[in-house]
Amino acid sequence: QVQLVESGGGLVQPGGSLRLSCVASGGTLDYYNIGWFRQAPGKEREGISYIVGGDGTSYYKDSVEGRFTISKNSAKNTVYLQMNNLKPEDTAVYYCASNRGIRAMSARFYENWGRGTQVTVSS
Repeated sequence: QVQLVESGGGLVQPGGSLRLSCVASGGTLDYYNIGWFRQAPGKEREGISYIVGGDGTSYYKDSVEGRFTISKNSAKNTVYLQMNNLKPEDTAVYYCASNRGIRAMSARFYENWGRGTQVTVSS
């Protein structure tokens, strides 16, 4: 099974940017769909973006489309989430997870979760 490790979170002011990384080991990302999710305190985990392993097609939740960009570097076996124009409501723990071929934003279709990285947007 592929193992995933997130990094890149931190504290940023509103309007700022961060790039999250999801590094995979034990498997080749080209064979997996990788999703990014976030969970704020007291809220359910929500899917915000995913990228299809086979063809690199990407999908976004409406609230982040135009601000966040998901991408993949196959040579580094890493998926990135570039987050621009961050807002306080983006504050959450961000997770990546994988599945084999299911094109879905819902967390219930994903497995092999990382431990998450905290993103805090505050002035």
